Formats: sequence, structure tokens, C-alpha cells
Amino acid sequence: QVQLVESGGGSVQAGGSLRLSCAASGYTYTYNAMGWFRQAPGKEREGVAAIYPVGGSTYYADSVKGRFTISQDKAKSTVYLQMNSLKPEDTAMYYCAADGPTYGGSWFFSHEYNYWGQGTQVTVSS
Repeated sequence: QVQLVESGGGSVQAGGSLRLSCAASGYTYTYNAMGWFRQAPGKEREGVAAIYPVGGSTYYADSVKGRFTISQDKAKSTVYLQMNSLKPEDTAMYYCAADGPTYGGSWFFSHEYNYWGQGTQVTVSS
């Protein structure tokens, strides 16, 4: 049984940093994407970043490029999202997802992912 557990969320002031972690159990790294998504109240879930474990390719939403970094530690079966220069508009519930699309051009489609974590809240105050 695949289980994804996020951690690292919290409340920070604008300009601050947080590092989210997604620990995967029962999951075998493949050519499928692992991603981070977020959903703010009243808004649709949106892709934030994705990584392809085998090749290491990474993808980012334009809104977070240059501020967020996705990485992985295969030995720990963990994917990270380092978030710097946080803005109030980054406030959302952040979700880890696995078994996503093999095609990099589709990384941001949430329906392409088969496994999801329970989410971790990130709140950025101005």
C-alpha cells in the first residue's frame, strides 16, 4: 500500500522560508513524476513543481520559479520542496503526489497522479 506523508508546513512571514518533505512508503520510484500541488480556499488545485526520479528532471510553475526548489533523496524515499522568498499568495494547503505522468509536458495535471498525501498547511503573512 502506497502512503505519502507530508510535513514541514507552518506559518511564516513574507520573505521567509520553509522546507516541505514528502516521505513515501510502499512506492517504487519509476519514470513517473512526483509532484507538489497546492490549493488555496476557493481556488482549484494547481501544480507547483514536479521531479522525475529516474532522470532527475524538474519542472516548476511560473509563479514559483526561482523561489522554490524540488529535490529528492532516494535513499530516504523522500521528496522535498524548499520554498524561499515566500509571499502571502503562496498560502495554501500543499499536497505531495506520486505515480504521475511520464511525459514532462503533463506534470501539472493533477488527475494524472494516482497517489496523494493528506496535505500540509502553509500560511504566509504580510
